[in-house]
Amino acid sequence: MSKKYFPLSTDKLHEVIQKFPTPFHIYEEKAIRENIRALKDAFSWAPAFHEQFAVKALPNPRIVQILHEEGAGTDCSSLAELLISEAAGLKGEEILLTSNDTPADEFQKAVELGAIINLDDITHLDYLEEHAGLPQVLCFRYNPGDEVEGNDIIGQPTEAKYGLTHDQMLEGYRRAKEKGVKRFGLHTMVASNERRTEAFLLTARLMFDLAVELKEKLDISVEFVNLGGGFGIPYRPEEEPLNLKEIGEGIHQLYNKMMVPHGLDKVAIMTESGRAMTGPAGWLVSTVLHEKHTYKDYIGLDSCMANLMRPALYGAYHHITVAGKEDAPCDHVYDVTGSLCENNDKFAIDRKLPEINVGDIVIIHDTGAHGSAMGFNYNGKLWCAELLLREDGSIELIRRAQTIDDYFATLKYPGSLL
Repeated sequence: MSKKYFPLSTDKLHEVIQKFPTPFHIYEEKAIRENIRALKDAFSWAPAFHEQFAVKALPNPRIVQILHEEGAGTDCSSLAELLISEAAGLKGEEILLTSNDTPADEFQKAVELGAIINLDDITHLDYLEEHAGLPQVLCFRYNPGDEVEGNDIIGQPTEAKYGLTHDQMLEGYRRAKEKGVKRFGLHTMVASNERRTEAFLLTARLMFDLAVELKEKLDISVEFVNLGGGFGIPYRPEEEPLNLKEIGEGIHQLYNKMMVPHGLDKVAIMTESGRAMTGPAGWLVSTVLHEKHTYKDYIGLDSCMANLMRPALYGAYHHITVAGKEDAPCDHVYDVTGSLCENNDKFAIDRKLPEINVGDIVIIHDTGAHGSAMGFNYNGKLWCAELLLREDGSIELIRRAQTIDDYFATLKYPGSLL
């Protein structure tokens, strides 16, 4: 079993906590840059490759800016994410809107920005035209149904609210072409935290088949095929990292076999990875507030499910280490909890850990994606700060902690100043 990595020594971590009290998420710039470089290297064979970072994974303009410096665009699913992209310096077709059940203002902002628009339903074509006008580049999101196996996070494709059926895809492109759209791409997103190479090869095969069909039946040569994201990460120490090189080369072979013979040898490849870019580069740092010994032994932290929802929502595993006790024997069994009035507010259940004392610093690993991003204010709990560990070793505050004044600022009540 390999050890989980944390970029700060215990002494340095305590120095950081003196300035930025726990809880906080901290992200490592160096690791983020290495992650996107590895992804780009795996697809360096492609005529053009574009990583559209899934902003929903870590919606912070500073993180988007770093990824943009490495050549990444963004995949957005809301107006706020479009604005984050704009604030981070992205322009035009560097931005892709992949929303669903989309309101008019999101389409309008995407068209204003010159973004690529990815439609989630055939009926959205008329809605988009009426409320925002048609974009320069358009694609539809494909749901392949029972041709692809889902998982607990993304669900089964036949049960998913996302995407168009095969026949709807052909009809959607036909109608868009009749309306005067001249530039097209293809999109799907059928995997989440997937770690099997064959799953990504199946996705590529389905999409390349569809690209060929669009050319043969509708005389549409797509400019790009967006294979979605879903690249998994090793949440558990015993798990091996995803073999991006193997995936990239497997898709390369399929591209040569399926696309090139049909004159589609200039088609770009896109991905919209979020988790694999920032997930392993983030940690939730908390202080132990309480111990409790009843029918079980509990460790209570100053963070809660509002700071990291994945264990409660999916039963997801996040590794936990205790600062300064990384080499101590894991001879105690604890439930590690927060303070929400919900019994599922637990980061770990029956987890073997070193003996933990009040005041210890607990590090929860792999929280750089879908961690702070999924925060909420139930029980009046507040979002914690986000920090960036720069490549030069300095610490940058990239989101201040929410305050109780922030929480009350949107409330109107007798005696309030609103």
